[in-house]
Amino acid sequence: MSDPVVEQEDPPVAGARPRDRWRTFGAPALAAVTVLALCLGALVGWLAFGERTPPDDGADAGFARDMSEHHAQAVQMSQLVMQRTEDEDVRRLAVDISNNQGYERGMMGTWLDDWGLPRARGEERMAWMSMEDMAGHEGMQDMEDLPEGVPMPGMASPTEIQELTDASGQEAEVLFLQLMTTHHISGVEMAEAAVAQATQPEVLLAAQKMVDAQQGEIILMRDMLAERDATPREDVEAWLAAQEAAAAEDAPAPDPGSGGHGDH
Repeated sequence: MSDPVVEQEDPPVAGARPRDRWRTFGAPALAAVTVLALCLGALVGWLAFGERTPPDDGADAGFARDMSEHHAQAVQMSQLVMQRTEDEDVRRLAVDISNNQGYERGMMGTWLDDWGLPRARGEERMAWMSMEDMAGHEGMQDMEDLPEGVPMPGMASPTEIQELTDASGQEAEVLFLQLMTTHHISGVEMAEAAVAQATQPEVLLAAQKMVDAQQGEIILMRDMLAERDATPREDVEAWLAAQEAAAAEDAPAPDPGSGGHGDH
């Protein structure tokens, strides 16, 4: 009979085996790295999404509520004039305002829903705006000085809405362009206040887009009124000059190292 085969152990080597070294150093190190990665991920997530709900009485929520109401009247006036004119330029402008501001109303309502805030305001209109914002804009009337039935600066009174309802043809066109110019001036100034005070990125971006779009429409409506031998109710030229001066004041200073010259 042959002798039984006896398995021999591996010859000893200097230091611990690779598996032992993994158990001693590798696994704990990987666990530590994993925990660190999870902590960093949680920190980044908190920074990006943690403090995402603005206060109910802050600029973000206040702007969303007030501008939604402001936009609602712009949509109403646009739809009224669409039914009372055959002029394609006026109709096209009215359709653009109705579509754009109707979309923005839905967007602002969605913000409030996402923030878990009510769409109905719990405070006075424009209470979120600082006194400096109110005083810094010529188109912003004091809330106490508004005509009866006018909830916010720039909005048409019930009498003016009825006048637009009763008008037709060029009379309706001129009245619409005048009312909407007044409406837009205050709308721009409210949006500028949101750019200065809001904290949420989506609000800041949308408010700046409103400023740019409505300023362009104010210039267009000024020209359309001139074509009809009419003028805005405000001094639009002075308002535009003030807007341009404010924009220049807020613009970053040029880099002195550039010397104002391009590459050669």
